[in-house]
Amino acid sequence: MGKVSQRVVHDFLRHDKKFPHVWCSGCSNGTILGTIIRAIAEQNLDRNNITMVSGIGCSSRMPVYIDLNTLHSLHGRAIAFATGIKTFKPDMKVIVVTGDGDSTAIGGNHLIHAARRNIDMTVIVVNNNIYGMTGGQYSPTTPDDAKATTSPYGNFDRQFDICDLVIGAGATYVARSSAFHTMELQKMIVDAMNHKGFSIIDVISACPVIYGRMNKKGGPPEMMQAMRDNTVLNTATAKLPPEKLEGKTIRGVFKNVQCPEYCEQYAKVVEKIKETSDE
Repeated sequence: MGKVSQRVVHDFLRHDKKFPHVWCSGCSNGTILGTIIRAIAEQNLDRNNITMVSGIGCSSRMPVYIDLNTLHSLHGRAIAFATGIKTFKPDMKVIVVTGDGDSTAIGGNHLIHAARRNIDMTVIVVNNNIYGMTGGQYSPTTPDDAKATTSPYGNFDRQFDICDLVIGAGATYVARSSAFHTMELQKMIVDAMNHKGFSIIDVISACPVIYGRMNKKGGPPEMMQAMRDNTVLNTATAKLPPEKLEGKTIRGVFKNVQCPEYCEQYAKVVEKIKETSDE
């Protein structure tokens, strides 16, 4: 990875806009935003050719703070708005930042069909296993038996694996990392942004104030340590005995293939229509 200035995060922030930020102490959102900024800076991209889109939620505040083309849209609809941008401006780099509830519950239909169509965008799911901003309700990624404001006796809904879900839907770049593994995550974001097609990264993150407190996970240091100790790279799983993998979350790149991209296919159809109308 290329070197970036220590001031790069400072240079990308809108200091006259909505500061101080709304995130709680120990939240992973700031760490992930810094990693996104470093990934963009590493590529020396023109900021005018990047759009960041979000829906509603704690992580969806990121576009408010970053100096790019940004769109803070509706709950669950970030991918729908991003689809419109990408279709109208196919050369634009489009990044969607979304939470686990925002993307897989109310936004689940948009997620699976954008993956199915293979629309060229990068979706970064900040997955803290809960609806953090709207009251601490359980989300589709809340683990079994975990407590939330809507599951005070433990969650019994079956949990989504976001990576399995989007692989089944047809996404062509699928990866998982965590807010602890920032260098790994930065590389994944760079690779995802340069992938032609629908790319998604499931980022394990911490919500110490609501999820952590309700489930006795400790404070921010303990939750970051859990990301380090309770995850394993997929390249290492074959070398480990089953007991070493029990209870672990697997990180890594799970799919990276090339398939026809939606906007390019759409443009071809438009050209055919034009040719037909000229005859």
